[in-house]
Amino acid sequence: MGQGHIRIGMIGTGGISHWHARQLQELEEVEICAIADPSPHNRAAFAEKFGLQAVPQFEDYQQLLQAAKLDAVVICSPHTLHYRQVTDALNAGCHVLIEKPMTCSSQEAEQLLETAKQAGKVLQVSYQRHCQPEFMYMKSAIESGVIGKLTSVTASLYQEWKQGTAGLWRQVPELSGGGMLMDSGSHIIDVLLWTTGLTPVEVQPQLHLQGTPVEIDSFTSIRFAEGAIGSLNIVGFSPCWHETYVFCGETGGIFYDNGKITLRRWKQPPETPQLPERTTNQDRSFIDAIQGRHEVLVPGSFALKVVKLTEMIYQAAGYDPYTAAP
Repeated sequence: MGQGHIRIGMIGTGGISHWHARQLQELEEVEICAIADPSPHNRAAFAEKFGLQAVPQFEDYQQLLQAAKLDAVVICSPHTLHYRQVTDALNAGCHVLIEKPMTCSSQEAEQLLETAKQAGKVLQVSYQRHCQPEFMYMKSAIESGVIGKLTSVTASLYQEWKQGTAGLWRQVPELSGGGMLMDSGSHIIDVLLWTTGLTPVEVQPQLHLQGTPVEIDSFTSIRFAEGAIGSLNIVGFSPCWHETYVFCGETGGIFYDNGKITLRRWKQPPETPQLPERTTNQDRSFIDAIQGRHEVLVPGSFALKVVKLTEMIYQAAGYDPYTAAP
């Protein structure tokens, strides 16, 4: 597209959209020109917080796409709405930054890739860990062979998700397309696949709804085509947030515990590695990709891999995430 002013529309003005708006308003070349949300309260709160009271507001995102002359949209809506909203935005000539997960099925994800290709537009998924130094280090270290060939991987997230989402759309299967695995768990699957480059070929899951309409806890063993084995543990009935990863290789291991990274080798003292500098975030990188300054940081083609593994787990468990029925 080249240098120029980028006119942005916001589809969905709930909690996560505020993070995007703050980062977008840090960029001089960006202007938030329209917002859409079925909730008048959400729209008003968003507009007041970011000084956008004079910006056109729409109840229906399709009205926003028709009435506002936009270059791009940021979509922060319930998961099962993503496919139609992204499709409509791309066909309206907009670049799209979509919150995770890209879609709730691999069929929908593959169709969005084709739509974006035909439209010639950027489709980026908002997995922010790709911009964070801890995860950038782990990916680089694994790729460069710091711990040798991977033999096993464990990725775990504990979160008070059940308590925090009670009564919200995230526990409504028709809107969420699943429980914590589809929601917060999507970030953990992203890290697992992005940092390692591994290819899942077999999964054996255990799921528990904990008395809610969607799955809350899931424990999944994974076999990868490259020979490594893995464990993905997503626990939504927890008293607190705790996130850990362990990457074991033939010559060492990387241990991540709530932001702290330790590099270990056999019979050697632990090392604290130097991390790279943070240079961007998901919104800045989206604008840079539109302007042709670099490739799309998290393309839909990668996000499809996250969708596929999530789908594999649900299918192997005999679980329908749209109805929460086994």
